[in-house]
Amino acid sequence: MALEPTFRPATLADAADLAVLADIAANGLANRIWLEQAGPGQSALEVGRQSVRRPEEVVSYSNATIAMVGTEIAGCLIGGLPEDLYDVSLPDEKPDYFRPVAQLAIQAPGTWYIDVIASYAEFRGYGLGSKLLAVAASKATETHTRGNSLVVGSWNTGAQRLYARCGFKQMAREPAILPESYPQSGDWILMQRPLT
Repeated sequence: MALEPTFRPATLADAADLAVLADIAANGLANRIWLEQAGPGQSALEVGRQSVRRPEEVVSYSNATIAMVGTEIAGCLIGGLPEDLYDVSLPDEKPDYFRPVAQLAIQAPGTWYIDVIASYAEFRGYGLGSKLLAVAASKATETHTRGNSLVVGSWNTGAQRLYARCGFKQMAREPAILPESYPQSGDWILMQRPLT
């Protein structure tokens, strides 16, 4: 059975869901980073929610599309042009964890870069990921870019298979910088697909 989602631009009211979905896409890494940034009495999720509410952030509601199934948020897509999302001339302004990802993303100028693609567990296995990737292809066409790009962890083999089925090819790799307690290890992989 396939889902029949609808898609809409995200709003400020979606910030909490977008923060959770960004953390799902990052296998918990976003939550760890937000926890490091949290002040006294502040939760990691609140830091993430506040970050998503800022238009200047990469993972911002202003760069997001929401996938709805009925009246429920099922998933999201967040992205844009890599040269607009990442400024590698300011390497010390982001945590070390992000540097390899940013270095790979800027190797794909002229593409519509997928920074976050995620869905809640109950909506997985019904083709939502492929439909979100189709939205990304539409974004590439709308912005007159030459295709899509994304970065995925070498440990996320399920996502790599989905991306390969949808026309993405591996282009470059960088060793991942991850917290010692993070359960995964390996490389970040840049994948691209041309517009067809």
